[in-house]
Amino acid sequence: MKKIALSESALVISLINKEKLAYETLYEMYAPVLFGVIHKIVREPVLAEDLLSEAFVKIIGAIEQYDCSRGRLYTWMVNIVKNLSFDKMKSKEFRNGSKNRSLDQRIESIPDYYTSFNPSHIDLKQITDQLAPEEKYLIDLAFFKGYTHHEIASECDIPLGTVKSRIRKAINKMRKIFGYFNPDL
Repeated sequence: MKKIALSESALVISLINKEKLAYETLYEMYAPVLFGVIHKIVREPVLAEDLLSEAFVKIIGAIEQYDCSRGRLYTWMVNIVKNLSFDKMKSKEFRNGSKNRSLDQRIESIPDYYTSFNPSHIDLKQITDQLAPEEKYLIDLAFFKGYTHHEIASECDIPLGTVKSRIRKAINKMRKIFGYFNPDL
């Protein structure tokens, strides 16, 4: 199949017009990254695949509600997959199913940042506890949960530049607390 590159606006118009090629292009362009977002939340590949299919049905069904003036298509879709994933994890069905999994399956589903030991994290909690709550939250998302600045901006509904400057400010505070400060960084 020949890959066709469409601009975001052209893709949205094609989706609204229910063009088959637009559906294929949407899936080809965004399925891998959306699967990654879902898998990062639910930590089960089979469930992530099911949720990805459900998400695309929801995205295509709601495409007419997408408003390009409020953000990029990618951000809108990420919000849909995150909401679906979190809703699934909160569901009674998911909680009951997770109780019936074996210990090995439960351990596999625990995020790495909860199970790995990194000596450089020693006393880091004491340092981050000295930050303002909103700064601590941003540092937690960026460095302990692995969110990108774009994901944080989307999650917190604040501009990307604000996210970057607040994280930079929090890091500078942490440097001062830790006893290391280099104003050139």
